[in-house]
Amino acid sequence: MPPNGRRTTLADIAQAAGVSVATVSKVVNGRGEVAPRTRARVQELLQQHDYLAPVFRHTEAVGSPTIEVQFQGSLKSYVAETLEGIMDSAAEAGASVVISKVCRAPHWARDLASAGRRAVIAVTSVYTATHLRELARAGLPLVVLDPLHLPDSRVNSVGATNFAGGLAATRHLLSLGHRRIAYLGGPGMAVCNQARMHGYRAAMEAEGAPVPDAYVRPGEFTYETGLLGTAALLDLEEPPTAVFTGNDEIALGVIEAARARGLRVPEDLSVVGFDDTHLAQMASPPLTTVRQPLREMGAAALRTALRLANGEKAESHHIELATELVVRASTAPPGG
Repeated sequence: MPPNGRRTTLADIAQAAGVSVATVSKVVNGRGEVAPRTRARVQELLQQHDYLAPVFRHTEAVGSPTIEVQFQGSLKSYVAETLEGIMDSAAEAGASVVISKVCRAPHWARDLASAGRRAVIAVTSVYTATHLRELARAGLPLVVLDPLHLPDSRVNSVGATNFAGGLAATRHLLSLGHRRIAYLGGPGMAVCNQARMHGYRAAMEAEGAPVPDAYVRPGEFTYETGLLGTAALLDLEEPPTAVFTGNDEIALGVIEAARARGLRVPEDLSVVGFDDTHLAQMASPPLTTVRQPLREMGAAALRTALRLANGEKAESHHIELATELVVRASTAPPGG
């Protein structure tokens, strides 16, 4: 079989199986006239050596590469707005996009390459070392958008200035006079969540404001985390007067949990979100939040994926776009 660094060919498979190249070609293309035992042996070798049929040559010839975009979990507002940026950028570049949920079926990376994909963009998805090896064997470059975990040092990624965003959000609440400020975040090990939480802690420490352990609560980036986390915070002997959250969905849960307790936002409790999705503007009251340039992040990921698919180097190993605090009606000085 071929040495490392060279893709397996039909001739390699034929030599290993002791058959002709024509026979291997018939198996690859699903044609008959091949004995069952021979077909099984050839198929075993094809899988064993990750043979990729060059079905994407037509795509390359017409100059319309296809990029696979995978996301994990439900299609939330954050993901939807990021996908809009990817699709708009693809349309401008003359590229095609296939959107799917993360699937880890056997030979999934090889199947993507055989289907004509030229690169993969992962939106808030987790890729292990095994997944990365499978993509490398299939010849598919990967771009991770807003990674949940620190990716391999060789993986290209796109994100935002999460630490700066957390710092700005907390400083805003401190400037209004709040000192009892809590943080309700996403998964504790998520890279973006850690950065936002560290920004929050840095601002509190610089101001000399205490951060009780009960004021920092990890969870999921969901509405339910806001509901449950706020209920626990309001049961404390000294509940917070303001809550900074890891995303807009959590913030909406905070607002609803406060309403259920008879509290008003922002008169009794100030709330700050993160992302600035459509939800922030539709909230009641409209949500003060940290804007992530979600569409711009998607566009940057698409451009990077196309460069890598064409064998070029990315402009930067990690692209980090700036966040911005957007002040609306959900924050006010403590006590109104």
